[in-house]
Amino acid sequence: MKYKATLMDGEAMSRTLRRISHEIIEKNKGVDDLVLIGIKRRGYPLAETIAKNIQKFEGCEVPVGSVDITLYRDDLSTEYESPRINDSNLGIEVKDKKVILVDDVLYTCRTARAAIDAVISSGRPQGIQLAVLIDRGHKELPIRADYVGKNIPTSKNELVSVNLMDIDGEDSVKIYDI
Repeated sequence: MKYKATLMDGEAMSRTLRRISHEIIEKNKGVDDLVLIGIKRRGYPLAETIAKNIQKFEGCEVPVGSVDITLYRDDLSTEYESPRINDSNLGIEVKDKKVILVDDVLYTCRTARAAIDAVISSGRPQGIQLAVLIDRGHKELPIRADYVGKNIPTSKNELVSVNLMDIDGEDSVKIYDI
């Protein structure tokens, strides 16, 4: 991989997550019956950050759960071309709730679809919305994010890397040529 550019630094990410938090509050007319579910691995810490922001803005705690979707690369085996749900225990109740799925990068939408399946199999929510830090295009399914931090048109020969302090030692979004 060849480093191409830094698209967001830590401060830009923080501002973007604050904006997404405000948009979630506004669209849902508050935070009643709202739950956040982060798609592991990087969606979960982003969901926690959004929950902390909502707590600051609204004074209410929003429950945060997670779903473990493992994406098997299609170049390793044709048996696992679609994401597989590794853990369907979300850690929170979703029945009759407004669920916000949170992920770092929206690409083909297959991970989002698998996460939606996991949520629905855990209970019937009022609705499901999707929040992503980066939407890079190249969708293979008719799914769109309700909340987007940044749209970054990419080629399929590029990799968008979201780095988080707790996992990677820095907050940033970088793009690489592969």
